[in-house]
Amino acid sequence: MYPSSSTCRAQEAYHRDRAVQTPLENVRLIAERAAAAWGLEGAAAERREARQVKVRLVADAALAQKQQTHDELSRLANENPDRVFEEQ
Repeated sequence: MYPSSSTCRAQEAYHRDRAVQTPLENVRLIAERAAAAWGLEGAAAERREARQVKVRLVADAALAQKQQTHDELSRLANENPDRVFEEQ
């Protein structure tokens, strides 16, 4: 499971704040590296989330097209073409 972009950005902010507030050089270096890593992961998470939105839109469009095709085929297969199906 991947972390969300908001989680990554919160962690990045936490580590950047920790780097600023600490008097210890080694803690500052580690916190800065952690913040940079969370920033990269946040950017990847944003791309992943944007891609998921695009995939969902394409899937919804494909489903709508499939449903429309099914409805049209059902109307064509009607044994009594003089009667039209009621729109739902």
